Amino acid sequence: MTTDGAVLHALAPELERIAEEPYYHAAGGEAALFEAAAVKRLPVLLKGPTGCGKTRFVEYMAWKLRRPLVTVACHDDLTTADLVGRYLLAGEQTVWLDGPLTAAVRAGAICYLDEVVEARKDTTVVIHPLADTRRVLPVEKRGELVRAASGFMLVVSYNPGYQSVLKEMKQSTRQRFVAIDFDYPPPEVEAAIVARETGIAAETAEALVRLGGLTRNLKGQGLDEGASTRLLVHAGHLIAAGVPARSACEAAIGRALGDEPDIVASLDDLIAAVF
Repeated sequence: MTTDGAVLHALAPELERIAEEPYYHAAGGEAALFEAAAVKRLPVLLKGPTGCGKTRFVEYMAWKLRRPLVTVACHDDLTTADLVGRYLLAGEQTVWLDGPLTAAVRAGAICYLDEVVEARKDTTVVIHPLADTRRVLPVEKRGELVRAASGFMLVVSYNPGYQSVLKEMKQSTRQRFVAIDFDYPPPEVEAAIVARETGIAAETAEALVRLGGLTRNLKGQGLDEGASTRLLVHAGHLIAAGVPARSACEAAIGRALGDEPDIVASLDDLIAAVF
């Protein structure tokens, strides 16, 4: 491979093949529903708060279905070219490089668009013909119509709690998807997850979950979101590394959730009450 070829190879989207089973604790029938959608080639929308396990669930299902996974973190500056692909200069030649969506379509992979409402509206329109019976991706710059390989599956996620007039999913988009609701697990399940992920004692994991529940009660009272399961796991990791529980919670939960002095003080009071 030439140097230019090596550069292009390094820039090509990565098709992740998950060899080991990711730890995922099912909350209900979401795995069976996802698998049925995969069999029938239906796109799936995952709805739920930040850090509740949506991404881990997709990784688990990619492993279970034995399909490669392409993950795209959506943001305001994500363009259609970022998803579909673009022409690049390689030496004296102009060559085409597939974007992550096109690579997934060709390979029959699961393409996961995380927080899809963060992307620009003119960007997300490109998924429409993939999310209905056509299952095609128009690549306008090449004059090509890419038909999805049999294993291709489109999965998107978003957090309804952050919806606004400017960042809500259009009905013309959402009505193409099978929707699965996610939420934080029941306390006993969440404590088992935190203990399993971090190696801390069950009693400490239960205390972290109790703290998480208290912070979630502050949603709408100065906080957009309470502590996610992910933040509880972060705190658990710090505790497992020898950081005192209160200091770990202040760093991983209190300071991560708020900046306003009154909110930070309230969170610190909750931490002190639990630990």
